[in-house]
Parts: sequence; C-alpha cells; structure tokens
Amino acid sequence: MNNHFLAGEIPNCAPETAVVHVIPAPLESSVSYGGGTAAGPAAILEASTQLELWNGRSCPGEAGLYTAPAVNCSDNTETALAEIESAVSYALECGAAPFVIGGEHTVTLGALRALKKAYGTFGIVQFDAHADLRPSYEGNPLSHACVMRRAVDDLELPVFQLGVRALCVEEAEFRMGSNLVKHIDARELYLSGIPEKLLPDDFPEKIYISFDVDGLDPSVIRATGTPVPGGILWHDALTLMEKAIMGRHIIGADVVELAPQAGDHASDFAATQLAYELIGHCVEHGRKGEKL
Repeated sequence: MNNHFLAGEIPNCAPETAVVHVIPAPLESSVSYGGGTAAGPAAILEASTQLELWNGRSCPGEAGLYTAPAVNCSDNTETALAEIESAVSYALECGAAPFVIGGEHTVTLGALRALKKAYGTFGIVQFDAHADLRPSYEGNPLSHACVMRRAVDDLELPVFQLGVRALCVEEAEFRMGSNLVKHIDARELYLSGIPEKLLPDDFPEKIYISFDVDGLDPSVIRATGTPVPGGILWHDALTLMEKAIMGRHIIGADVVELAPQAGDHASDFAATQLAYELIGHCVEHGRKGEKL
C-alpha cells in the first residue's frame, strides 16, 4: 500500500508546511448492510497514484499535501473519534485544512469536534443518500446513521443536505422541525435542477464538506455499503460543490463510506478523484495557511 496521497507524483510534505493534511481513518464499527469501509482509506491512497496532478483548474497537489499515519481505529468508537479529533486539531495547529478519508461516516464527528473547538460555529454541507439524523440506530448513538444528528444536537451546527433519498419518518419529522437542517433532496434536484444560488444567505461563511460516496448514483460509485438508486451524477456533484463554496471558506472536508470490492477499480478511482477535487477546493478556497 502507498503510504501517502499522490505517492510517486509528489513527496509527502512536512506537516508544518502543508496546506492540507490528509487523515486516513479506517473506522468500521457500525455497518448496517454491506461491509468493507475499513479498507476505504487504503484503496483511496492506492488509487491516488493513478491521478493526474492537473485537475482542470490547477495542480493542488503541488501546494503541499501531508498524509498523516492512519488513525488507529481498532479500539472502541469513542477512542477512535478522539484519535481523529487529535489528528484534525494537529492539522489546524499547523495552519492546514484537515481532509479525512473514511471509513464509515461516523469519522466525521471526530473532525467536527476539533473544528467546533477551533472555530465555534460553521456550516456542514452534506452529500449523502441518507439523512443520518437518527438519534440512535440499533442502540448506538455513534452509528454512521446518526452522525448528522450528533452534529446538530451535540455541537449545534447547521447542516445543508444534498442528494438525500432514503430516510425514516423520524428523520423527516426532525428535519421539518429543526431550524438547523436544510436540504435539497435528490428528487428535487432531478425535477428542478441545480439552483443558481445553493446555500441560504444566512448559512455560515465557514463550511465543512462531508461527502458520503453513496450520495452519488451507483452508476458512478457502486462500492459502498448502502447504494441507493437515483443519486447525484458526477458533473452535477462538481457543480454543487462549486456553488456551495462560492463566497465561502472551506475549513475541512471528508470523503467517506467507500467499501472497496474486488475488481471494481472504477469505484475506487472515482472516490479518489472526488477526494482530489475536494482537496483542490481546500487549497483554493480554504484558510490558506491561516494560523489559529
């Protein structure tokens, strides 16, 4: 396995001078359907050797990327989250934007905890097939199905959801009654297209983008634990990211829930290219090395 993002193309930058810290977090503790997310970070690092440095706008890899050692996720979930929080806090101390690669979606909570301490209020832009707003799932409040509920209830962070097309009644009712959760679901995107202005005027200027790969249609990425038909297509996803970022700063991002399958190199590479697109936005629209 290659030990850093874009190995063979660029050296692993020193953490103190890097613009982005890539943080592998191979957590798989609450999978409720297909498994395999623990192998996601390694698959993305491996596939990154096949990327072109030029992403169509620039060469963000040349700005300085540091890939941290993989977070130890072999203990309980709370311990893993504490390790992720520590790695993200270190990235912020270095003046870098943290970019987490999962692992199941629960890894996002570790990043959000660190960012909350550093920045206070910020907004989360969530790409996902699922709302992830259950208070608890199968008795576990730290399930991947609860990560955005933890963000709202525990951290009081506003969330804007894109591409959701699978949620329970309780989640639908929670969204309707919450001032902190807004959304444009997959059906609305299909029927009405992408709006000219995506985020509300009162959405925070600082944003964190969390991209569950099942937010994309399975024709783009099939290797994920719970693929749902009718998802976002590739170029629409890029456009949605661009519109979300417009006039705002990214303080961090993640790509989660890749569950590699033997012979499906296309899914691994698509997830990796998605990660590089987001890394590019972190370089272009991030805090640009601003120290805390």
